[in-house]
Amino acid sequence: MSTASTSAASAAFEQEKQAAELLAGARERIRSELSKVIVGQAAVIDELLLVLLAGGHCLLTGAPGLAKTLLIKSMAQLFSLKFQRIQFTPDLMPADITGTEILKDTGGSRQMTFIPGPIFANIVLADEINRTPPKTQAALLEAMQEHQVTAAGIRHVLPEPFFVLATQNPIEMEGTYPLPEAQLDRFMLNSFIDYLSEDDEVAVVMRTTTNDVAELKPLYTAEQVLGFHRVVRQVPIAADIARYAVRIAAASRPGRSGAPKLVNDYVSWGAGPRAAQCLALGAKARALLDGRAFVTVDDIRALARPVLRHRVLLNYRAEAEGMSIDDVIAKLVATIPENI
Repeated sequence: MSTASTSAASAAFEQEKQAAELLAGARERIRSELSKVIVGQAAVIDELLLVLLAGGHCLLTGAPGLAKTLLIKSMAQLFSLKFQRIQFTPDLMPADITGTEILKDTGGSRQMTFIPGPIFANIVLADEINRTPPKTQAALLEAMQEHQVTAAGIRHVLPEPFFVLATQNPIEMEGTYPLPEAQLDRFMLNSFIDYLSEDDEVAVVMRTTTNDVAELKPLYTAEQVLGFHRVVRQVPIAADIARYAVRIAAASRPGRSGAPKLVNDYVSWGAGPRAAQCLALGAKARALLDGRAFVTVDDIRALARPVLRHRVLLNYRAEAEGMSIDDVIAKLVATIPENI
């Protein structure tokens, strides 16, 4: 190996070592800083943090007024990331998101110039993503998968790191366009944001009806976030634990050999291979946040619901019998033996 290659490898190793050290205690530091503006929602904060560390995308589902937008914007501040919010509406067009070409006068000559859209940011909040038609929803697909957009046949690379954090309202279905399965599958997690407890809601009312405005202190940089991505992927996972993740995803597919009875009874479509990948990658990030350099079965099990709830489609029988998606996932996971 040449001297230059050795120096580059040494520098990369040092960066990853520093990133791993920064992750120690990251959950507590981030929770402490977020507590200035966010009350409660510890589980959702953890799941959103896992997505940011693993380099995925997240779908946040919850009723209006539960601080979904504030939480995402606050996360962007803590990680020193450029933030853009796109309000999805029925008349929104793909070019409104990705950008468009305009005819521009440049010193006596005219030429087409690409004007980047709001998707050119580190964290893109797709607010109420199910409010816009599939044509516009699909404008995010290339960006989410390949971190680029193509306009007039020209490829435009998005800034790194790049995250799409989308919100949707589960209680108001009139005038909405449910996301297609192919797009849902691009989201690493689907996090449910529930109502706060009475004490937490009192704290929100007391805090938000005064003139005091809390200021968040940035804790990390965009470069450090990219280092976190590399460190997370280097966490080892035993083949047996990876197999456990695969078995959970495979067990959600009805009509296949070994599918549990409840899946055949209540599920019309199961999760694909990307579910097992998200289980493993999320488990690696969770292990690091817990101060471990290895993945356990508990890490996989803890992520089953947010990973599977938007990838498993229930049938009419499940709805008729009052079975929720979380109920089905919990019973499904219970059928997979842990002693693999």
